Amino acid sequence: MSIEELRQQASETSLEDEDAEQTFSASVRLPSRVRFLGMTPFQTCIVAALLLIITCLLSAFCLLVTGKVVPPVF
Repeated sequence: MSIEELRQQASETSLEDEDAEQTFSASVRLPSRVRFLGMTPFQTCIVAALLLIITCLLSAFCLLVTGKVVPPVF
């Protein structure tokens, strides 16, 4: 094999590799927006607010049950 044949063979394989990379990158597409559990940002905010409310209520009931806090008398 001569040097020219090696150069030609190397340039052909690099072109094939570039074509393969382009078809691979075209077939694999990332979503335009990454979503948490498939929810929109507004829905995620609502779920976070509900979780905060539930946590506050459960902790308040826990304090009442253990007697650490006494409810005010009307």
